[in-house]
Amino acid sequence: MGLQRRRRQERRVVPAVPVQAALSAAVLLLLVVLSFHSFLSSAPLADRTSPDPVPIRHLLPRRKPSSILQLKDKMEMLGTDAGDVDVFLIPSGGESPVGNLWGSKLSKDFYGCSHASSGFATAEANTVPNRYLMIATSGGLNQQRTGITDAVVAARILNATLVVPVLDQKSFWKDASDFSNIFNVEWFIASLDKDVKIIKELPEIGGKVTRPQIMRVPRKCNARCYENRVLPVLIKKHVVRLTKFDYRLSNKLETDLQKLRCRVNYHGLKFTDQIQMMGDSLIQRMKAKSNHFIALHLRFETDMLAFSGCYYGGGEKERTELGAIRKRWKTLHTSNPEKERRHGKCPLTPEEIGLMLRALGFGKDVHIYVASGEIYGGEERLAPLKALFPNFHSKETLATKDELAPFSSYSSRMAALDFIVCDGSDVFVTNNNGNMARILAGRRRYFGHKRTIRPNAKKLYSLFLNRTGMTWETFSSNVHTFQKGFMGEPDELRPGRGEFHEYPSACICERSKRITYSNSDIQNEAGSYSGKGTVNRSTSEDLDWIDFDYGENAPLGRVSPIEIESEYDAMIKQEDLELEEILSD
Repeated sequence: MGLQRRRRQERRVVPAVPVQAALSAAVLLLLVVLSFHSFLSSAPLADRTSPDPVPIRHLLPRRKPSSILQLKDKMEMLGTDAGDVDVFLIPSGGESPVGNLWGSKLSKDFYGCSHASSGFATAEANTVPNRYLMIATSGGLNQQRTGITDAVVAARILNATLVVPVLDQKSFWKDASDFSNIFNVEWFIASLDKDVKIIKELPEIGGKVTRPQIMRVPRKCNARCYENRVLPVLIKKHVVRLTKFDYRLSNKLETDLQKLRCRVNYHGLKFTDQIQMMGDSLIQRMKAKSNHFIALHLRFETDMLAFSGCYYGGGEKERTELGAIRKRWKTLHTSNPEKERRHGKCPLTPEEIGLMLRALGFGKDVHIYVASGEIYGGEERLAPLKALFPNFHSKETLATKDELAPFSSYSSRMAALDFIVCDGSDVFVTNNNGNMARILAGRRRYFGHKRTIRPNAKKLYSLFLNRTGMTWETFSSNVHTFQKGFMGEPDELRPGRGEFHEYPSACICERSKRITYSNSDIQNEAGSYSGKGTVNRSTSEDLDWIDFDYGENAPLGRVSPIEIESEYDAMIKQEDLELEEILSD
């Protein structure tokens, strides 16, 4: 219509012309029409059909991205399939029916048993008057928990009255909490009164305040070690204070003493009502979201990576940052990061943990509670895990700032909240073998063998390294194979091997057996589990992880100048120095 009106206008204003001129005008008009048609063809009209999309292989970057999930997101966005790229696709559906993911079928056959034998003397009969043991714990919450547990047993060995242990307040975190701020001190004293006499404060002896003799015992000190080294001083001075008291008791003790350990750890140590109520509330909020949930202890903070000597592809920036922090531990040997990772000594990344869980059969709809400090790499490092498990929670997302206010300024109290939720989860997963992970593993074994998953980092390393060259089905099958023996099954337990707080074998009983302990003539209502099974079990090398945990990254403090060490303490210092630096915070 526009062209017709234009032509009519031209006829009204243009006079008659010769035929030759008319032909020239027609040719010119034809050229104008063709040009206008060409313009219309190239214009972005709304009803015009788009050309075919460019194939994905021309749009994706030529280099492989750092995260498989980033690449997968691009493929979904561009509407192509995995056939154009060298990567496996992760199923986005729900949980796959592979085994019993949420619990062990064997768990009903075992239970925790920490009762004392009939021959175990009462505290009243065992305690010698005017003999007092004081303990100064070391490290963060869970490292100190091991010290408190072992302190009760040490007092029993020495026939002494235990003064409520002093918590470490001089660590890197500067947590001013004392024992009664974390644990129910009245319950602690009352629940153990048949085993060891415990008092809150050191009394006067002979009308005088007695200054304690400061000592330190070697790590893994057994009963004879305490009797030979500490008892003579205790008899002479009446009061001994043991410092840096973490892992100062042997893993191998007579059965009754091992069971006492369990009574302390699993029954005598209760958090304060305020902490327990907040922790229970967090569990209830998680269970309101789903029938089951996973708790993940994601130890991937800056200090942890620095201490471990592990690097994760962050280039010179990462090496410089972690290297500067490593200087905090003067005796920490320079390590080969690649070798450490190859030997399974490095924590898995958040993405690797997520891939392992999805490969085991946990679906995208599963809710995960993450116990963690500030992750190295921040949200960028967490993004792949959140993509794999969008239902991602923490105490900060479940509770308001006002609810967390009584705890947020104290690292140990915040760690206690994480401890409670992890303990109450259906499945507990850890990417490390630090203090919290080991104590929770032992506790969950004691209370019904709740599912506890520890990555077989040594085997999974090569699998993650070569994952883009295999299908998801192959990857998943390999993960299932490598994780046998690392899934918290009862027959993974090996009595006498590993750290007692992780494998409390003397306190795990099997309903179908009854054995008599020949070493102490103790008849139990059920026998301790023998550990005979066909599942691939972790080796002592697999258990050789660092003693490091969330909230437990403090450098070693110094003994106060007023604390005069005994001659014995000076003698053992050199043999203990290297382990002290590595295992303490």
